[in-house]
Amino acid sequence: MAFGRSSRSTPTVEPVTLKILVAGGFGVGKTTLVGAVSEIRPLRTEETLTEAGRPVDDTSGVERKSTTTVAMDFGRLTLREDLVLYLFGTPGQDRFWFLWDELAQGALGAVVLADTRRLEDCFAAVDYFERRDIPFVLTVNCFDGADRYPAEAVRSALDLDPEVPVLLCDARERESVKEILVAVVEHAAMLGARRRGSVPV
Repeated sequence: MAFGRSSRSTPTVEPVTLKILVAGGFGVGKTTLVGAVSEIRPLRTEETLTEAGRPVDDTSGVERKSTTTVAMDFGRLTLREDLVLYLFGTPGQDRFWFLWDELAQGALGAVVLADTRRLEDCFAAVDYFERRDIPFVLTVNCFDGADRYPAEAVRSALDLDPEVPVLLCDARERESVKEILVAVVEHAAMLGARRRGSVPV
């Protein structure tokens, strides 16, 4: 021991921080997903839906929804001592999509949430990440009362590439969401290794 410190003390681990986006259509559960898994109180930028927004806010299938995200949701999850995820939930409505490019800067990958009752609402998010070559997993949020379909049926309906993982989750359940986020990290890592040529196609 020197100067009162033990030579056995282990150095502090500096965690790697990764940025994950959570995207999808209006009312699909992005805010719920971030809130379910965040270890800090999530930052939310929700505003109340108004009569003035009715012509542009399609609430079909989510008639009980009374608020909408106008900028982003933010949360944090420590997966391991050396790995921390920063979660950014994107706004779902068309008029706020100009924010997506800012939020996507430096993102490792994304979760695209889908609702089988309104599957077409996730087309724009899928297209966005495909065009920008950002790894993503397609995640069906299993709403109460919604019909359940096999993952391959969802893949076919959305015409997704075979390499895109299609998973089911309950955005209200912490462990379910954690599994999805781990899948995003693993998928992005695999694609990154493949692009570097260290993993066979």
